[in-house]
Amino acid sequence: MKRIALLTLLCCSTVVLGRQPMTPRTASWSKLYDQLRLSKVGLSRVAFEYAMVGLLNMETRPTVISIADMSQPSTNKRLYVIDLAKQKLLFNTYVAHGRNSGDRLPRQFSNEISSNQSSLGFYKTMGSYHGKHGLSLKLKGLEPGINNNAFERTIVFHGADYVSEDTIRHTGRLGWSQGCPAVPNHMSTPIIKVIEGGSCLFIFSPDPRYLRQSSFLRG
Repeated sequence: MKRIALLTLLCCSTVVLGRQPMTPRTASWSKLYDQLRLSKVGLSRVAFEYAMVGLLNMETRPTVISIADMSQPSTNKRLYVIDLAKQKLLFNTYVAHGRNSGDRLPRQFSNEISSNQSSLGFYKTMGSYHGKHGLSLKLKGLEPGINNNAFERTIVFHGADYVSEDTIRHTGRLGWSQGCPAVPNHMSTPIIKVIEGGSCLFIFSPDPRYLRQSSFLRG
């Protein structure tokens, strides 16, 4: 029944959005956002509503979505993994951004190879593998010109030593990645086991260029 309710909610939003760029607060996600008490853990309402709209443009509509809310500094636990069908927040933890995107708060984003910046937008999670960071997860960038170079840039979801509270205490921020959404080592495997194989990852910032160009944020 919860899955049916979720699909109904997703379908109903099409009427609200039409063919124009979305105005987040007019979408019908506020009730779900409030029900999950996401404001209590710092997730921006706007980020959540944009994430839900983007699900409409995926080939399939996964019931698990991960939101990296880059409108927050890296000292915040700004990654949220949400099971929409069960209406449950599964994980809330730290996530790094690219070294050339900014210090504590990322302000610059790129799809370019060797930019060492984070790429915004919607990704589909693929298969996991064991690499230099241990268990890691391949990501497919779904937005042309915005994040579709993820494979060429080797942008993957992985754990890292520099994503830790110790790093924050010593430097005042998390360590930087080369553009990957890196999480604490002890959290990487549990999260990957939940989100691998076709769920959605949304990396968000209220970047004017992204909000203007993203086709995923249109009905």
